[in-house]
Amino acid sequence: MNIMEIVNPILAIGSMGALFGVGLGIASKKFAVPIDERVSAIRDQLPGANCGGCGFAGCDAFAKAVANGEAKTNGCPVSSDVQKAAIANIMGGEMVAEEKQVAIIRCQGTTDQATTKYYYEGIQTCEDAQLVGNGPKGCTYGCLGFGSCVKACPFGALTVEKGLAKVDEEKCRACSACVAACPRRLIYIDKSQTTYQVKCMSRDKGKDVKAVCQVGCIGCGLCLKQCEEGAIKLENAFATIDTDKCIGCGKCVAKCPTHALVAHHL
Repeated sequence: MNIMEIVNPILAIGSMGALFGVGLGIASKKFAVPIDERVSAIRDQLPGANCGGCGFAGCDAFAKAVANGEAKTNGCPVSSDVQKAAIANIMGGEMVAEEKQVAIIRCQGTTDQATTKYYYEGIQTCEDAQLVGNGPKGCTYGCLGFGSCVKACPFGALTVEKGLAKVDEEKCRACSACVAACPRRLIYIDKSQTTYQVKCMSRDKGKDVKAVCQVGCIGCGLCLKQCEEGAIKLENAFATIDTDKCIGCGKCVAKCPTHALVAHHL
C-alpha cells in the first residue's frame, strides 16, 4: 500500500480543520456582542434568591436592567445595605437610603378569636382549602392558616400560630413571594415603621363580622370621626389608613371597639 494514500487525506482534513478554525475565530470577533462588565459585577453583589421582588424575572435580569439604567441600584429588596452600596458604586453613584419594608398580614383572627365552619381534612394549602365551601374559616375574608405564604417565603420569615400567619420582621426581605401566594390577598408590603394598621379585610356588615370574629372591623366609623387629619377612609364598611397623612395621635386606636385598629411598633 502506498503510504501517501493515507497521508494525503489526513493532510487535507487537517488543512480544512485549520481553515475552518481560523474562519470561526475571525467571525467570532467580528460578530461578537459587547459585554458590559458591570452586569457580572452587579450580579456578584446580588443574593441569588431569584424571588422576583425587584419586579424582574430574576437576579440576572435585574443586574442587566440596572446596568442599562432601567432599574434602581437599590431595587433589590433582598440585598443588604452593603450590597446596595456596592451596586451603586459600580454604577458610579451613591446608595439612596430607603426605609425598610416588610410584609403585613391584614388579619388577627386566630382560632381563639374567629369561628370555624367545619373541620377541613383536604390538601393542606390555602388555595385548596378555599375551594371547599370558600374555606373552613367563619370569616370569608380572613387568614385560612394553612401556610401557603410560609411555603412561598424563601427566607423563613413566616410562621402560622393558632391558625394565623405571623411575620418575623427581622427575617422579612419584602420580596412579595407571600403576597402572591395568599389566595385572599391579605398580605401587603409596607414600611416596617408604619404606626397604625387596620388588621382586617372584611367587607361584611357589622353584625355579620361580629358573628364570626371578635377582632374584625365592623365599619362603625368611630375611627373616622376621631381622625382630625383626614387620614382614615371608610368605603363599603372597610376602613383604611393613609400613612402619609397619619400623625400617630392614636385617637382612632383608642376608640376602635373591636381592636381591629392596632398600634404597630409603639
